Amino acid sequence: MKTLLNIIWFVLAGFWLWIAYAVAALVMCILIVTIPFGIASFRIANFAAWPFGRTYIDKPTAGAASMIGNVIWFVFAGLWIALAHIGTAIALAVTIIGIPLAWANLKMIPLALFPLGKEIVPEGALAPPRYTPPQAYVQGGPPLSRY
Repeated sequence: MKTLLNIIWFVLAGFWLWIAYAVAALVMCILIVTIPFGIASFRIANFAAWPFGRTYIDKPTAGAASMIGNVIWFVFAGLWIALAHIGTAIALAVTIIGIPLAWANLKMIPLALFPLGKEIVPEGALAPPRYTPPQAYVQGGPPLSRY
């Protein structure tokens, strides 16, 4: 089912969104300073071309640099690509077959606005591991009871 949805998606919206992300990536890669934005845009271009079966999660290592980068991205590319997502979602929602595709398109808007600090993973993948305090690991077996 995911393959069928991806094929329909690519024909109706994915190709055009892929072009939008690729153009943004090429523009960002022209200047050396904005190459990280171009790399992020190329990564999202592949996700926008074939989205079903994949999702995005927050990277646990994202820090203040990602936040500053997201603000710059929002101004120069994110807002415009989000408008492209909205436009294709409206066009897809006109047909009954396109309604699920329009909904998937709308789910991509947060990633289009703030892509840094996100990771694209297969759907159903576990979230990144969280910090486990050292007290949780007991080498001699189960923890001692409090009696």
